[in-house]
Amino acid sequence: MNILGISGTPRKGGNSEILLNAALEPFVKVGWNIKKILLSESDIGMCIGCEVCVKTGVCSIDDDMREVYEAFETCNAIIISAPSYWRNVPAQLKAVFDRAFAVTGKKVLVGKLGGAIAVGRATAGGGQSKVLDVIHNWYLSNGMLCVPGELNGVTASADKPGDILAQSRRLEQARTLGRNIISYASTHIGE
Repeated sequence: MNILGISGTPRKGGNSEILLNAALEPFVKVGWNIKKILLSESDIGMCIGCEVCVKTGVCSIDDDMREVYEAFETCNAIIISAPSYWRNVPAQLKAVFDRAFAVTGKKVLVGKLGGAIAVGRATAGGGQSKVLDVIHNWYLSNGMLCVPGELNGVTASADKPGDILAQSRRLEQARTLGRNIISYASTHIGE
């Protein structure tokens, strides 16, 4: 089984990346193959709306999105973690969502599992629920199944890089999300 983790933060080593790492820990224990893509290290341009992909099934832009397309094909589940930027996902993650249009016709994500993690600066109204909504909407739009953490997705409040490390409860909630995906996969995908 293969899990794809996408860190949607442009900030290397940011709190959402730390939570993603925690969510991936249970997969190590059960022997899943883990592919992690850090958007902080990726060069993924915006969709230019050329619609070449509609005709050819291949995006006309040659950049690091090729690695993401390959991971979409081989994964059984995806966990996306992102900070809230102006109550939305960062532009880097939105570019991935937009560029995924190129493989929509291939239905490479249909039936796969998805989990979401959102980090905001404020405890209330920091945009975490909006980020979860955007990620879950993208999953559902691709025919994926959303797997909850303890409740919906995992949300946390943190500001400076590393702040989340002092929040053991939030780190454990991320691990719970990972365990829930493993549990659901073993029941419904047939590990």
